[in-house]
Amino acid sequence: MKLKLNGTVSEFQEEMTLTQLLENLKIEPKAIAVEVNLNIIKKTDYQSYMLKDGDTVEVVKFVGGG
Repeated sequence: MKLKLNGTVSEFQEEMTLTQLLENLKIEPKAIAVEVNLNIIKKTDYQSYMLKDGDTVEVVKFVGGG
């Protein structure tokens, strides 16, 4: 399965949920937002949201400061 992940095409062995993708990338979901095909996905849906071949995924990390 190919995904466009933060602007770069990445290939994965099989379809997966958003939670599985984040685990695969070693990203902690607490301080991020995820957009798939221009739609923001709720954190409560990460476990059930199935990614599909060709999806565009943007993972944005929150940064504090002032």
